[in-house]
Amino acid sequence: MPPDREDKALTTTTAGRRGAPLSLGRAIIFSATNLPVAALALAISVQLPRYFASHLGISLLVVGGAFAIVRMIDIPLDAMLGLGMDHTRTRLGRYRVWMAAGAPILAFALYKLFQAPTGADQGYLVLWLLVMYLGLSILTLSHSAWAASLAKSYQDRSRIFGLMTAVGVMGAIVVQLIPIFMSKAGHTDAEGVQAIGWFVIGLVPVSVGLVVFSTPETISRDDGTRFKLADYARLFLRGNVLRILAADLCVTLGPGWMAVLYIFFFKDSRGFTTSGANFLLMIYILAGLVGAPATGWLANKIGKHRALIASTTLYSTGLALLLLLPRGDMALTLPAMALLGAFASGFSVMVRAITADIGDEVRLEGGKDQIGLLYALTNATTKVAGAFSVFLTFSVLATVGYNPKEGAVNSAAQIHGLELVYTIGPIVFVMLGGACFLGYKLTAERHAEIRRQLEERDAAYDEAAVLEGLTGAPGAVAP
Repeated sequence: MPPDREDKALTTTTAGRRGAPLSLGRAIIFSATNLPVAALALAISVQLPRYFASHLGISLLVVGGAFAIVRMIDIPLDAMLGLGMDHTRTRLGRYRVWMAAGAPILAFALYKLFQAPTGADQGYLVLWLLVMYLGLSILTLSHSAWAASLAKSYQDRSRIFGLMTAVGVMGAIVVQLIPIFMSKAGHTDAEGVQAIGWFVIGLVPVSVGLVVFSTPETISRDDGTRFKLADYARLFLRGNVLRILAADLCVTLGPGWMAVLYIFFFKDSRGFTTSGANFLLMIYILAGLVGAPATGWLANKIGKHRALIASTTLYSTGLALLLLLPRGDMALTLPAMALLGAFASGFSVMVRAITADIGDEVRLEGGKDQIGLLYALTNATTKVAGAFSVFLTFSVLATVGYNPKEGAVNSAAQIHGLELVYTIGPIVFVMLGGACFLGYKLTAERHAEIRRQLEERDAAYDEAAVLEGLTGAPGAVAP
């Protein structure tokens, strides 16, 4: 018998792939890791840079340089982590051990950053930002790849990635609320940011522990296969891999473009106060609680690629119509922002779910499981989009003559230029992201056939392993 008997409650071989999908309760528990991940993503982009500059007194140039240096190092790091995960095989599973390792790395780095001492320099920031991104990348990559192995059917993947995104929304909302409550309680802005840090630090071990100790993991027989560098290079020759990378880049860059200009647009063009604009942003994010699972439901009705095309089209249409609403009209703008947020939340759900399906296709045709690297590649395109969004947006904004400085008075022509930049750029990128899946052939029916063939091959591997255990002779299995 295999030596894994004592671990079979949490790990199964490929023979167990035919089991029923996770129950709703267990799927929600598995999604718990997205709470600190989404909360931290918002804190990194909004609160942490300002905290370094205002509370610690580090110059904006130094803070910006630290984040730029880390990003340059962090993007190729994902590919290395993906390679490592693809090579990992232990009795406890593949992704379980990575998540367990990533949690303390992330938590300790967060402590060093959110409790950074006065006088911390660029070297300090670069070091602990690197450690933080290492821990964060380990969690996000292993969590997504584990989800792909848990949700084996075309339909179940839409459901579980939708739940993961919806759970993450709750973490992001809490991060927005913490500074508000801290301020009302008489605490400073810096103490509010530190409270965010403690919130995320506390969530990391709890959420990861729930996943690691309660979620089963399938161990496929080809997990330990050795890879050659050419195996990974060939991924970039696959049309569907290029589709998903291009789509992820575009649907990330579009909303990222908007995020950079958000406050400028809603104050100068739409006539809202800063607090009103932030309230609308909260509604936009909160709508993901409904939009993410709704997109998953739609994908199971019409297909994932069609659901992505539909959500990108509706998002772009709604963004264009936003300019037609009366200035400062909260009653009309609020539902419009809720709809936009619901459509946008579907982008990530579909990209991650489609990546899992493409991973099955790659594994069937190549005989090797490369899902870790696939998620690393989509993670890298997401980071590239984030890195370029500020540069592209501000470059175009400068071209139209808009002055973003505090207290600046812009003419009607300059504000019109801001409106064009805010809407045209995201519409173009988001629509391109949806267009990447025109003519896509990996439908639910095709994926079901891929899964059937994988199940048969996995069963053959298991049968060969049993024969080898009984006779001592290696079983022959066709690749």
